[in-house]
Amino acid sequence: MHSLTPFVFAALLAGCGAVYHSPSIREGVVDGARVRVIALTPETVLAANREPYSPQSLPAAFRTTAGTWGSSPVGVGALPNSPNLPENRPVSLQVQLPPPPGDDPYRIGVGDVVLLATKSAGNSVAELSGLLAAENRRQGYTVQDDGTIAIPDVGRVRIAAMTLEEAESVVFQRLLERQIDPSFSLEVAEFNARKVSIGGGVVKPGVAPITLTPLTLDAAIAGAGGLAVTDKATAVIRIYRDGTLYEVPVKTFLTTPTQQKLRLIDGDSVFVDTQYDLEKAQAYFQEQIRLVEVRESARSNAASILTQEVALRRAELAEQRSVFNERLELGAEQRKYVYLTGEVKAPGRLPLPYEQRTSLAEALYSGGGVAAKTGNPRQIYILRGSPDPRDFGSVTALHLDGTTATGMILATRLQLRPDDVIFVAEQPVTRWNRVIDQISPSLIAVPLDNATSP
Repeated sequence: MHSLTPFVFAALLAGCGAVYHSPSIREGVVDGARVRVIALTPETVLAANREPYSPQSLPAAFRTTAGTWGSSPVGVGALPNSPNLPENRPVSLQVQLPPPPGDDPYRIGVGDVVLLATKSAGNSVAELSGLLAAENRRQGYTVQDDGTIAIPDVGRVRIAAMTLEEAESVVFQRLLERQIDPSFSLEVAEFNARKVSIGGGVVKPGVAPITLTPLTLDAAIAGAGGLAVTDKATAVIRIYRDGTLYEVPVKTFLTTPTQQKLRLIDGDSVFVDTQYDLEKAQAYFQEQIRLVEVRESARSNAASILTQEVALRRAELAEQRSVFNERLELGAEQRKYVYLTGEVKAPGRLPLPYEQRTSLAEALYSGGGVAAKTGNPRQIYILRGSPDPRDFGSVTALHLDGTTATGMILATRLQLRPDDVIFVAEQPVTRWNRVIDQISPSLIAVPLDNATSP
């Protein structure tokens, strides 16, 4: 057996360079490409982030809601505009106010209770008793379905659809006709004819009557106990009036006096909800539509058609999104990537997200980060080619020292660009261990060859 000579050992070491090549980044001209190494500092990060880049946008189906397309079906009368759907949070809720109503005075309606106090004969005690008795007979002065009230010794007097002043004039004439002392007072004791319903995100949903004083939106909500919504930024007040749906965002309502003093009229329906409570709001307005159907037979199918329209729009959006996701899984949709190589736990490519930017830290640590035993966190590089076709041979290597606190923060602020290559160099001891691993089989094979040679 021949011993391993120094000449043979040197030859083995010389041959190792042909076996193992350690990847590295160095400045200068390498294989015809100009490499420029730039240390990452706050200033160079700002300069690198200035390079123009627009993230890929999702298809329109991911930004469109079922309530933003087209108009209501033809032939069913005016239907409510579709409210904002909770497919995606809208950038900003739009204010849609109903037209201001006229300044007409209150007109007495069916169901209102009026109090008529007449002068009684006798002393002051009898007069007082007469007034109290008249007040206790309020049920006798309820405006009936035919628009009249029944006054003892006078008969039925029609006062519906009249202002309080007009009703006093009519009663005065009837008292004179019956030769009764026309000294009296007339007032509305109970307002039951004109109402506004309030539901959704309020403390006490119910009905608010319209009285001699105009009913404003803030007064109606206050009468229902106030708002009961957790997220005022996305909550919205919807007003259904005469077949049309109007919207007032709660955020602007709380700070805009003109919206707070919005005047409500008879038949209005107010519903407070967030964009994520569409099903609840839709059910509420369907109930209001059914109430309208009793008075307007031409709109008998409005609720079902509105529901079908929203369902069809949602189904179409869902189908478009499903097709896009399938194309994405099959690789039929073009994506932009960055690449991880070197001493990282999970080398490979990472798709850049839609409609937002990705930092070096997000890309690096989404793959597990730097390999703890072999990677050199002092030598992290972002390799970025020149976008200029005349300078394709130029490469900029942004060098990050990931062992310092400043370097860690800079990694979260450096924005990546498509086709960036993130490279982590190996530790010096890793390089030496790999060289030893390459030459160890040769060191064992030479003595064996010597032992078997004649």
